[in-house]
Amino acid sequence: MESATTLKGHTVQNAVREVGINPNYWFPVAWAEQLQPGQVISVMIWKQPIALYRDLQGAVYALEDACPHKGVELHKGEVKGDRLVCPYHGWEFTPDGQCASIPYFPPGQKLPCAQARSFPAQEKYGIVWVFPGDPALASQRPLPAVPEYDDPDCFAIPITGHFQAHFSICNENTMDVFHGFLHKNLQGWFDPVLLDLKESACEVRADYRVCYEGWITKVLGLSQDGNRTTRIVSVHYSYPHYHSTLEGVSSLYLMRLPVGPQETRSFSILFLRLPFPRWIVRPLHKLLMPTIRDRLFMPFLLQDVEMMESEQRNYIANPNRRYVEVNPAIIALQRVILRQYEQYVQQSSQLSGRGVSQSKPQLGDDPSTAIATVPAIEGEPVSVAIDHSRA
Repeated sequence: MESATTLKGHTVQNAVREVGINPNYWFPVAWAEQLQPGQVISVMIWKQPIALYRDLQGAVYALEDACPHKGVELHKGEVKGDRLVCPYHGWEFTPDGQCASIPYFPPGQKLPCAQARSFPAQEKYGIVWVFPGDPALASQRPLPAVPEYDDPDCFAIPITGHFQAHFSICNENTMDVFHGFLHKNLQGWFDPVLLDLKESACEVRADYRVCYEGWITKVLGLSQDGNRTTRIVSVHYSYPHYHSTLEGVSSLYLMRLPVGPQETRSFSILFLRLPFPRWIVRPLHKLLMPTIRDRLFMPFLLQDVEMMESEQRNYIANPNRRYVEVNPAIIALQRVILRQYEQYVQQSSQLSGRGVSQSKPQLGDDPSTAIATVPAIEGEPVSVAIDHSRA
């Protein structure tokens, strides 16, 4: 659906700051190199603690981080073959969560019916992914396509982000090319113009025209003399992740991990086409990568983090304060986030009504939680579940 690109005032839908996730997607939880064979770590997907482990053959598995015996955190245990062993009593659990052994049971004694919830897990693009929703849907949801990952001409830079803010605030920051003013001391971008905007049930695509000048244009190969130059920035949000490009220069894949109502992480891979021959760049990749990341891109990210966390603090202080947005791409993004959560809650309610087992809706509410209707912008009303017990 084509959307107008005119900048005009809209009331921000504060309900978007309260919704949970639609868990029926793959979410990144760790860089693959952080999980060595025989290691187990704790990760969190929207308030769901998960014990993530890798067996000695390199396969990754994910179980709920609570032993069904006493509730002890399983990430404090150890890996034995392809099983995860509870640190308290030594109960062993298979990758599908079944209790397979209790060390103090005599041989042949029947084991109790004890099962930890398991989650589909896989590794790709140097990232470990977990599917926290209905396991039957995992094979139907593809991971984001990252064709540059195997392109030898692309210089890959992994970037980790950690924000004390709701994922909607973080997503709006990524969609908002108009905040170049924040980065003026870093010689960021100037004079942004929203050229095109498209929205569907789970996607928002926005194209902006921006200007660059100064030393950064030389580093990125945008110009030879540092004079002002114009490029197109394309931002594609496909729930729940991002792909954005800077015309002729870079491609950024931002994989979003909503940890909780006030915490978000991201696992991003930035691909650059540097203005140098491959034979020069490739041997120096490991040496250049952290320098480029820390000196060139982290200063931008840290400025963004400060703004996002400030926005979150003020929302917590007064959730009823009204805000005005002028970027229609942000409003479209809010609609997608609200729509995805509403869709999940409605599906969960229908499945519960038919007695079908389904993962519990997020944000601490179940399908019986009151549904509040909030006005949509240029469309039908959007109904979302609101958590009334928020601290």
